[in-house]
Amino acid sequence: MFFFNFLHRYSLITVILYCISLQIVSQILVWVMKNKFSKDLIAPCGMDCNVCSGFLAMRHDIKNKGIPMTYCQGCRPRDKKCAFLKKRCERLLKHSVTFCSECPEFPCENITHIDTRYQKFFRMSLLENLASIKTNGMEQFLRAEEEKWRCPNCGGTISCHNGLCFVCDTALLKKKKQLYRWDDE
Repeated sequence: MFFFNFLHRYSLITVILYCISLQIVSQILVWVMKNKFSKDLIAPCGMDCNVCSGFLAMRHDIKNKGIPMTYCQGCRPRDKKCAFLKKRCERLLKHSVTFCSECPEFPCENITHIDTRYQKFFRMSLLENLASIKTNGMEQFLRAEEEKWRCPNCGGTISCHNGLCFVCDTALLKKKKQLYRWDDE
């Protein structure tokens, strides 16, 4: 009888642990899929909208947490005239290139100017992003970006515009005077 009770309890515990592990694994998979970087969020100029503060603000509904930030679904999904490039570039307006690096005039003055600005203020080079996509392919670029911008505290995504994670740094974000600048600038 003792052996039967032991075996029954052991099986019940095994089943419970198995169910809990399935639940945890499914939660992890949902989190990974939700946080996986999308190629649809790589703008023609090489900006990774996956790490843009406007996109992250929207994804994490920052306004409802008391932080007044603009929401953006990404450059490609919006298909709007880019304030920096698209309204000044006939090829982008007509969708004759997917990325600026495909243009025979690349790198033009417009993308060079915005790249300089992004390197100075946001620790990202659009030209380096485009070169990486061209050399290594989109999937490898996206995996490298996920690693580069992963929050060491919670695994969320750090914004290139202010260096903060919109999951675990919302208290810091609320206190920031310049929402779109890194603190050490």
